[in-house]
Amino acid sequence: MCKKSILLSTISVLALLSSPAFADETVTLDAIVVTTTKEAKPVSELSETISVVTEKDIKFVSPAHPSDVTNRKAGVYVNDLGGEGHMTSIRQPLTTGAVYLFLEDGIPTRPTGLFNHNALYEINVPQADRVEITKGPGSALYGSDAIGGIINVITPPSPDEREIYINPEFGSFGFKRMLASVGAPIGLNSGFRANINLTDNNGWRDESSFSRYATSGRFDAKINEDLKIKSIFSYTHVDQSGVSGLEENDYLNNPKKNLYHNDVGRRELDAIRFSTEFAYEPDDNNLFTITPFMRHNELKLMPSWMLTYDPNDRNYEFQSFGMNTKYRHKLNNLNAEIITGVDFDYTTSQYKEKRLSVEKDGELFVNTTETGRVNYDYDADMLAVSPYIHGEWQALSQLRLSAGLRYDYFRVDYTDNLDASVAQQQFGFGGFNHLRPESQTISYDSLSPKFGAVWNATPDLDLFANYRHSFRAPSVGRIFRPGSSQDTDELKPVHSDSFEIGTRGKVADWLSYNVTLYHMMVKDDIVSYIDNISGDRKISNAGETEHQGIEIELKGQLTDEWSYTSAFSYTNQEYKDFTAVFGFPASQINFAGNDIGKAPKTLGNLAVQYRPSFVNGLMIEAEWVHVGDYYTDETNTNKYEGHDLFNLRASLEISEKFELYGRVMNITDERYSTYTSNQVGDPDISYRPGLPRRFYVGFRSKF
Repeated sequence: MCKKSILLSTISVLALLSSPAFADETVTLDAIVVTTTKEAKPVSELSETISVVTEKDIKFVSPAHPSDVTNRKAGVYVNDLGGEGHMTSIRQPLTTGAVYLFLEDGIPTRPTGLFNHNALYEINVPQADRVEITKGPGSALYGSDAIGGIINVITPPSPDEREIYINPEFGSFGFKRMLASVGAPIGLNSGFRANINLTDNNGWRDESSFSRYATSGRFDAKINEDLKIKSIFSYTHVDQSGVSGLEENDYLNNPKKNLYHNDVGRRELDAIRFSTEFAYEPDDNNLFTITPFMRHNELKLMPSWMLTYDPNDRNYEFQSFGMNTKYRHKLNNLNAEIITGVDFDYTTSQYKEKRLSVEKDGELFVNTTETGRVNYDYDADMLAVSPYIHGEWQALSQLRLSAGLRYDYFRVDYTDNLDASVAQQQFGFGGFNHLRPESQTISYDSLSPKFGAVWNATPDLDLFANYRHSFRAPSVGRIFRPGSSQDTDELKPVHSDSFEIGTRGKVADWLSYNVTLYHMMVKDDIVSYIDNISGDRKISNAGETEHQGIEIELKGQLTDEWSYTSAFSYTNQEYKDFTAVFGFPASQINFAGNDIGKAPKTLGNLAVQYRPSFVNGLMIEAEWVHVGDYYTDETNTNKYEGHDLFNLRASLEISEKFELYGRVMNITDERYSTYTSNQVGDPDISYRPGLPRRFYVGFRSKF
């Protein structure tokens, strides 16, 4: 389908759904979200596209992987890399790059410069109150990494009365999970909630076990009529075996095969976060919010993708102390409000990498030993200071305008702890390149403007548009763990400009809709090239990409017994100017004009629910999940054709305090790949086999 046809089709859909003839005067767009302004707002006041997964949805889906809930939203694809590992694709290709911002109650789970594409396994998604997904860059209240989108996981509040909740679940391939929660009021104006998530899974492929222990607590208190406090604590431990990709023959005929045995390629994570929000509201016009927070994170990782050419064992560790501040003031005489504040984040981090030798049994990686060489050992202390201002103005009774500006300053103090005598390069067979920049201080800054408008045409019809600028700072690892790349300490932030128009509303009970058309340009992306004079491999901000598409979400109550939700998207993502190095000996190629690799063209989800009147409390859902085709690398030589999966879920509420449920995933036992790729110049395609048909049963009980 050509771009012109897509644009004309989209305009036609927008015009049709925007017609007042389709509006039902009895319904309003009153869903509440908190991500955009860090304060409860009705969707009808927002100029961004935000999808919400409610607590009810999370409990019914009972996600064994975060993708089980996120992928029900338009334009969102979180893949499954084993355990709860994943990459994300929201208006961007599947990538390990820092183009998404993961939040817990509005606080980034990681600091700028230390992005982890697996970040959702650090958050207790199955016990969340809801998940809010912002597509595209964030508002002025958010900084680096929010290019493709924001995923904000909201914790459940303290209950109004004593509550004990247990939820054991069992499934195929040794899946076992216990979710438990206890909460109660403390006196008249405070309360607490504590959650535990114990998960263990043998894995369906050879030696692919996964386990997690997660606990979280929340304390809510109303000190007086003006002051409220919310404290959140979370701890997560993840232990995950390495899981390999497979070449085509094994993918088709022996998908259980895993090339990594005996903990080769494993990762072990410990993540601790604590925050306390003080919200002081002396009157209806003023709100002061101060949220100090801390993080401690340690990751032990053996990068499986490097076992064949640079085997190593890594230890990442960081400690953060920060504070988010916000002041909101309503200008009633102008029908406007101003939000302003400053975010502070100071992080000390340590990175140590040891070289390994690898033992193989045929094509299996069965053991590793340390060689005694340390490739990298450095400290990186980071300071981020970000003042911002955001304003909203009810210009007309039906028109709301918004504008925001954020300034981000980011500084890294880097210290190389290795002696200068430790070799950085060794040539010849089995040689290595572990270049190390000199100890130094690097700083970046960026100014990000945002503009938006919402036209509330009727109580059941909104039209909205926005422009948002965003950026991402180069990761600390990209700068100070350069491998064979030169000049990494000269990298600058990547920038993006995003334009969006859309409509949302409700025709009648049978149809609510949200339709969005977006166009995004990413500039100054980081590319590799070969210096024509020296022949050195270098890296610079010279890439440019284009991303555009349409996202549609529909849902409705067809009859008293039948309802549905659906999400569809089409995207076209291209390299406008992008140079990369490949092959041995190294050469370079520019991919300008090609489609971006690993960017599914289409995504779809349709879930139909049936609640039979003759069985009280029974709900059955049939779900279709679609992932479209995409090129497996930048040359557009090979393509993964996509896949379609079918799932079935059922729950039976026996009483208000007891519920049975079960589900069958991938009913047709489809062979599919969750990530298909190949290195440029390498004809061998790597497939990451997706889970086969599997069964889960469990129950929920309240006391």
